[in-house]
Amino acid sequence: MELARVAVTPEAAQLLRRLRADHGPLMFHQSGGCCDGSAPMCYPAGEFRTGGSDVHLGDLEVDGDAVPVWMSAAQHEYWKHTHLTIDVVRGRGSGFSLEAPEGVRFLIRSRLLTDDELEAFGLA
Repeated sequence: MELARVAVTPEAAQLLRRLRADHGPLMFHQSGGCCDGSAPMCYPAGEFRTGGSDVHLGDLEVDGDAVPVWMSAAQHEYWKHTHLTIDVVRGRGSGFSLEAPEGVRFLIRSRLLTDDELEAFGLA
């Protein structure tokens, strides 16, 4: 099994399939807590511009398509020792994220990386 910093639940993957059918390739940026708190925001790929102040955490694989996941470098300093799983729950989230009209919202579930994972990612 390949080590990854990010994962997706089956329920969130199912929603991503529907969103991809409507909007094309997708991406996530983990919000830093501005308007809607700290939440994973889903955009059409390239709509949110990333740069040198963002960290690419990895890609979610959904039916062979990669969905890149990004986070600001400043926020990554606080979260760098965690594994993040994107999930979906009922309730309205951000007006900026693609799932907002669906009556659901993406959220992050996190756990601390194991010692082996920390070493593999160069964080030990």
